[in-house]
Amino acid sequence: MRGADPRVVLGLHRSRHERRLLTGALDLGVTALDTSSNYLGFRSHKVLARRAGDLLPRFTVSTKVGYFPGPDGAEHSLNPARLRAAVEQAAEDLGREPDLVFLHNPEHSLREAARHHQDALVQACATLDEAVEQGLCVAWGVASWDPSPLLSLIDTTVPKPAVLMVRVGLLVGARVLDAADAVTEAWGLEGGEVWGMCPFGGSTSTHVWDRIDPRVFLRDGSRHSRVQAAFRTAYHLPRVGSVAVGTDEPAHLGELVRALEGEVEERTVGEYRSLLRDRLHAQRA
Repeated sequence: MRGADPRVVLGLHRSRHERRLLTGALDLGVTALDTSSNYLGFRSHKVLARRAGDLLPRFTVSTKVGYFPGPDGAEHSLNPARLRAAVEQAAEDLGREPDLVFLHNPEHSLREAARHHQDALVQACATLDEAVEQGLCVAWGVASWDPSPLLSLIDTTVPKPAVLMVRVGLLVGARVLDAADAVTEAWGLEGGEVWGMCPFGGSTSTHVWDRIDPRVFLRDGSRHSRVQAAFRTAYHLPRVGSVAVGTDEPAHLGELVRALEGEVEERTVGEYRSLLRDRLHAQRA
């Protein structure tokens, strides 16, 4: 059994929320579960409670708030009243207080660095801070698909999250990787306080994984598959302590858990990031 660092978090984005997946995860020692209020057509929390309510106490459960049902599909909002109501609803639907509630993609409503945008971020973070104080959840964080718009907004007036979740892996560009590092530093986060998500860019079956061999990033690459190597390397692009990954197959989850045995060659990762930055600068020139 692996230790908690690095750690696999079972993500339920696009998942069918089957009970066999949760029991399989527990058998593998994966005891962290990540979902969102808008997953499974805004039914994730209720479906989890109905299908596996007896299993949920064995997991640490994180979820996200920020997207709401709208007339044309999902709509994003940082309105404090809506966020607080969403946290309350999550606890009610899950049948327990979440261990962690992420502010979901705040950049969706913060496209420009204006003063009122910083105020909106401060109020949204303060709302989740208050939810923790009032026992609606154990901790709160920020999950950001593209943290670049947050960079100019973070200062001492913005409450500090317990966890930052960002995109990770070989398919993440230099701009997003550097922004993730900068936001991590701005909030003074480190180690297990930074999580990764979407390590395969959406799927392990896309053609890109046939064209590249991520095993070059491992010291013992011959012992692992390409998928395993890509997953293990994702913990260093950027550096995170946990990675949330989605699957409906316990066997695939087991393959990823075994990938944690691999040792990443950090010098190769550093060279790769330098190449990404060089390419970005060339495109801007």
